[in-house]
Amino acid sequence: MLPRLGTLSVEKQSKPFYYWSAYVGGSMGGDGSVDESKRATLRRFAALGAASPLARFSDGDSTTNSDSDARDAIAGYVSTTPGAHFSKIRDDLQLGTGEAQHHLRQLIEADTVESYRDGDYRRFVSTGQFTEYEMAALSYLRRDTARGMLVALLRDPTVTAGGLADHLGVSRPTVSKYASELESAGLLSRDDGYTVERPETVLTLVVRYADSFDEAAAALASEAADLMAYDP
Repeated sequence: MLPRLGTLSVEKQSKPFYYWSAYVGGSMGGDGSVDESKRATLRRFAALGAASPLARFSDGDSTTNSDSDARDAIAGYVSTTPGAHFSKIRDDLQLGTGEAQHHLRQLIEADTVESYRDGDYRRFVSTGQFTEYEMAALSYLRRDTARGMLVALLRDPTVTAGGLADHLGVSRPTVSKYASELESAGLLSRDDGYTVERPETVLTLVVRYADSFDEAAAALASEAADLMAYDP
């Protein structure tokens, strides 16, 4: 049962992206289909980036169409998959390491994208769109086990540590480890069982970007529809 959170204004992402890594990583032929797959991937996300009001980078004469497509694609990807780390962006968009670094640097200098440190990861979001708390929440929502715990607790606030372990197929020490990290980040209370802190904020992020997470998050978003007022 979901906690009653009142009315939230949420614009849910309309395109499903949680399958994207598997899609772009599929089998390719040896006749140039890899390049064509990359172009199709970039075009899809470039359309999102170019349409974004945050796309403020220069399109001067020195920028080639290829560069523009890649940069627009990164901007579009980050806007729909906030909190993604560098390797995820690079691999899902089929970019080279240097290529991805170059375009992310350009987007940061143009104040279109910002990055923040999350342990060993550097994560990226659209500039000025998230508070520090929301970026911390996104960081853990990008981790499979932590996300699974938060989604399960949002659906059923009474679930126990043992129930979480069984549901996620992990050990109880693993659940305890992530619970400690989530508590330190201000996302979880362990005073009386496990309770999601600021559940309205966490649930809003899950619903808005559900399709960039996984099927469980998408299912929760569908279940949470009656709690939220969508504002497309």
